[in-house]
Amino acid sequence: MRSVKYQIPEHVTGIILESISDGVFTVDHEWHITSFNRAAEKITGIPRDQAIGKYCWEILRSNMCERDCALRRTMKHGKSLIDTSTHIFTKDGRRIPVVVSTALLKAMDGEILGGVETFRDMSLVEELRKELEGRFQVGDIISRNPAMHMIFRILPQVAESESTVLIQGETGTGKELLARAIHDLSPRRNHPFVAVNCGAFPDSLLESELFGYKKGAFTNATKDKPGYFAAAEGGTILLDEIGDLSPAFQVRLLRVLQDRIYQPLGATETVKANVRVIAATNSSLTDLVEKGTFRRDLFYRVNVVRLDLPPLRQRKEDIPMLVKHFIGRLNRLQGKAVAAISQEALSLLMFHDFPGNIRELENIIEHAFVLCPKGQIEPQCLPESLKATAAVQTAGGNMDATLQSTEIRVILEALERNHYNRLVTARELGMHKSTLFRKIKRFRIDLPRADGRTQQG
Repeated sequence: MRSVKYQIPEHVTGIILESISDGVFTVDHEWHITSFNRAAEKITGIPRDQAIGKYCWEILRSNMCERDCALRRTMKHGKSLIDTSTHIFTKDGRRIPVVVSTALLKAMDGEILGGVETFRDMSLVEELRKELEGRFQVGDIISRNPAMHMIFRILPQVAESESTVLIQGETGTGKELLARAIHDLSPRRNHPFVAVNCGAFPDSLLESELFGYKKGAFTNATKDKPGYFAAAEGGTILLDEIGDLSPAFQVRLLRVLQDRIYQPLGATETVKANVRVIAATNSSLTDLVEKGTFRRDLFYRVNVVRLDLPPLRQRKEDIPMLVKHFIGRLNRLQGKAVAAISQEALSLLMFHDFPGNIRELENIIEHAFVLCPKGQIEPQCLPESLKATAAVQTAGGNMDATLQSTEIRVILEALERNHYNRLVTARELGMHKSTLFRKIKRFRIDLPRADGRTQQG
């Protein structure tokens, strides 16, 4: 029996395009919009009669329009593109995340008339993603680590109080980010947050920088200058690297913390300080007190609430999530199109000890953006020093074992937190339950008979 080709009538095609929920538009060879369906109107907020005849970039205003237009690539190379992530701006200026697919627009005889693009509103998916990520994020701090989650849990109460907070952690662990999160959650959030690196100034200069000075206080003081405490009035001041203060200046700071007053240089009267103080240090103040280099009475004043930030080498389960975060942020800041990181490159990062902690990891990803501005981050995109260190450490063939050990620890800790409820654990770890089951079997993780569902309700 001879097959008969059936051509869908043009008016039926139009009905179909008007019925689908994806936005669809077509352009000619000059990039003028020639059709614009109902969903495109709804998503962009722009009526069809205002879109027809305009350049597509005038209507979509996508971040891809300026640097890496998917439709332009399709028109140039004749190759369709599917589900490219980007965003557009609506008529009222709202930023909408979308996925875009493109193809050539051809006539019946094969003549290329232009291009066609479909775009799908991903706002709901993005909201759900943010909701899930919110379980692992406070402010700009991201973590799955149990020690970090203990900090996350108490942070609202810490922020609500007026008590002085001491943040201890190695350089690059995010002490200032944590201080900002406390401020942003506090009743002082609408007032200034001021961060001061105490270790960057000698005593004579630090006093005038913190407390300000009056005209004539010294030779070049030609007018009054308020200090950082005055700038932070009503808000929060972060005194970073407080462990580097000299014993003499520690006495002056102790008075501020005890009486909440300070005296600008050259002033005859004290000033009341309505400022919450957060102190931070990369040293152990307890050790400094025992050595006699940090005053015990000042230590008790700053150590009302202490938050210890673990180094990145103790929270390696956070590395994949942090890498994803940095890739997304650098893509937005630099207008790049880096999609992800390869498993090989990620393995190198997982094996590194990160003496510079999260700041070092961010610098490594920025380095990769310079060498590999698009596509996927591969091992060759990473700093040579990182690859050399990994090569030495893996000479004994223990890299896979280290990675596996880290993964087992992450899964076990998540299972314990969720009372061995595997479904909830899989959801927390961001993987499908079948993937979690396979890993449990492969790593021979012993589970109790009850999987925690009865305890979770």
